[in-house]
Amino acid sequence: MNARKAVKPLRSIAIFGAVGALVAGIALPAFASPKPTEAATTTLQQLAAVDAQSLVVASQATAAPLSRGTFSATTPEEIAKKKAEEAAAARAAAASTASAQFNSAGYALTSPGSGEVRYPLPMGSWNVSRTIGGGHNGADMLAPAGTPIYAAAAGVVRASAESIGGYGVCVMLDSVIGGQRVQTTYGHMLYGSRQVQVGQTVAAGQLIGYVGSTGRSTANHLHFEVWINGGLVEPMSWLSVNAG
Repeated sequence: MNARKAVKPLRSIAIFGAVGALVAGIALPAFASPKPTEAATTTLQQLAAVDAQSLVVASQATAAPLSRGTFSATTPEEIAKKKAEEAAAARAAAASTASAQFNSAGYALTSPGSGEVRYPLPMGSWNVSRTIGGGHNGADMLAPAGTPIYAAAAGVVRASAESIGGYGVCVMLDSVIGGQRVQTTYGHMLYGSRQVQVGQTVAAGQLIGYVGSTGRSTANHLHFEVWINGGLVEPMSWLSVNAG
């Protein structure tokens, strides 16, 4: 009887021991941190070496200056500046070319005649393609490039510039003839050919420039305008009556 009672506690202890061993055998390997073997480490290093990519860090980078000529203007300001530079270069090139065209050989430096009003171009060097009308305020006197242009009357230079609107290279004179205020305009001259400046007093028949095709022009000619007391008049009729 006593032997049976002693066996029961031992059996319980054995059962608990077996259960504990089973739990330890299952749980502990799950929490273990397996250490890669030397062979596995070598294989990972080899793979890393094969798949590695080149990397340049900031401290190793070399700054390369950008050339402005490698890209085009993109902002409105850059585009406007570029256009202005190109236009200035074109005017300079035209002026350089035009300077070689100025040739007054065979032409007097003053317009023929002794009257108060002179023809602005040498006689026989021009013909009229059109005159005022339809919004056109002057007479177009066709003549070869480089033909001398003379002041039609004595006066003071009111305007003289390489670009005056559609006139292109232009000179404007203020005169007083027979007590009337007369304004004459000479447009489309060659670049760089103006011989007078603003405020300068000129004589009738004085050389003021050379025929060209600047501004809104499609052929070499002198655009000649005449205004009397602020009103537009037909230039060729006025010349015929006053210059003979």
